[in-house]
Amino acid sequence: MWRLKTLHHKASGSASDLEEFKRKRREFEKALRQARRDRQLISKRLLQNVDEEEDKEDSMEESGSTPLSPEQVREMICGVQSGGEEKAARLSSLRKALRNPETQLTFFKSENSMHMLIGQLSAPNGQCQLEAARCLHQLSHSTHPSAGQACLPAGPYLLTYLSSQSTKLTELCLYTLGNLCPDSAVVREKLLAQGIVSALANCINNQRYNLAVVEAVGFTLSQLLQAKDAAEKIIPAVMASGIVPHVISALTPDPEFGFGPAIECMWCLHYLVSSNLDNSMLIALGALSQCSAVLITLGGAVAQGNLEGGMELLIWPLLRCLGNLLVSGGDVMPEDTRLLATLCLFSQAYLRLHPALSRESLWALNNLTAGSSGFCSGLLLLNMVPILIQFLSFSKGMNSMALRVLGNIAHHGTEYCVRLTQAGLLTALCATLKMAEPDVVTLSLEVLYMLLSSSPQVIEEFTRLNGVPLLEAIQYNSEEEQRVKAAYILDHHFPSFSEVESIST
Repeated sequence: MWRLKTLHHKASGSASDLEEFKRKRREFEKALRQARRDRQLISKRLLQNVDEEEDKEDSMEESGSTPLSPEQVREMICGVQSGGEEKAARLSSLRKALRNPETQLTFFKSENSMHMLIGQLSAPNGQCQLEAARCLHQLSHSTHPSAGQACLPAGPYLLTYLSSQSTKLTELCLYTLGNLCPDSAVVREKLLAQGIVSALANCINNQRYNLAVVEAVGFTLSQLLQAKDAAEKIIPAVMASGIVPHVISALTPDPEFGFGPAIECMWCLHYLVSSNLDNSMLIALGALSQCSAVLITLGGAVAQGNLEGGMELLIWPLLRCLGNLLVSGGDVMPEDTRLLATLCLFSQAYLRLHPALSRESLWALNNLTAGSSGFCSGLLLLNMVPILIQFLSFSKGMNSMALRVLGNIAHHGTEYCVRLTQAGLLTALCATLKMAEPDVVTLSLEVLYMLLSSSPQVIEEFTRLNGVPLLEAIQYNSEEEQRVKAAYILDHHFPSFSEVESIST
């Protein structure tokens, strides 16, 4: 979703060619947005039972243990139903047995199995209730297609216990619901009809100071929001539920608890922003300002050399939200150059560790500077143009992203173009014009035209750098789009060369 589609370059001599270029760019941007939406993060999550030390020791062993026979499973079910003081212990043994995928399937097929679990889930015995919830949670983690449908009768109880006084039970129910949401449209629609959205909103409102619960709410909500029909059936209910302000307020990570709650809630916001619905309400609720503030804070940590601890998992959706909200019409205070510095810092700091994140930082920087003389001036003031020029030698989309930002700066006229030339951009463009990537060559030609149009001195400098033969080579040896642009530049800025060529031919 590059914001360059809103940028009006000074190069207007060939209107039809420029419009065709913009049309192709819009088509590419549409494909990019679709790819980002399709690259979803639906995954089931197993909440570890940290209360029992033996679980830490034997979980790996028992997950690969010999599956129980149907008779053994029935015996365990009958053992729980028989009651007595050992009921909680028997439920605990059942939970451990259910770690085996084959045992899970056998349990689903056993008569009255889910009826027994739901009975214990609604029983007055708190420990039995907790163990039954743990069994259901283990079952919800199953990859078997029938898991969601089998666990669905427990839905009303799971939703009810989101208001439980026991935060352990609430957390279990949240992750269980989150695991069930992606299983099938039928399961999801049933949970929606049972009021899962309002239950999540009430839960985060009541437990907003319990970060473990906030993280679990974020996980479950993000699972819901990734449904293919979310824009029609889920997001309107979410926006009306009052949950969004709580999600936005959770974006600031807690230094003691960690990044978990912020990461989960940030992905929720990302799915809302990229849903193609009107983002003005999200901007009014402070989503853009909060994303900017958190990015600046994280930038301070990265500046101190802190690149570990999963910080990039939070930066990634933050950048996507920032860039998409800017496209939606959101504005950041132009005088605050800290965000500019942060984005440039991320693009450098993660270049080796996470090059895709570096590219994402440049994409957000492009959307921030598109049409903004304030932010473009800020890049010049902070002397960040040399950093952008360095990216022109990289591939995997980083060079094209850097070119777009440089084009945003050049768009603002002579003074900006002179500063870019002084920073060495002409020399760098002579290198990018030789690259094999058509989009890089096209963007280079577009930026070059703006520079050449700004002053005669730039034309002289480009001639001194032997740039004209590069344009001639492109004119006769490249794809049609590049040939047309190269010919246009030669005709308008180097007519003497064009005349000599026409005479010689």
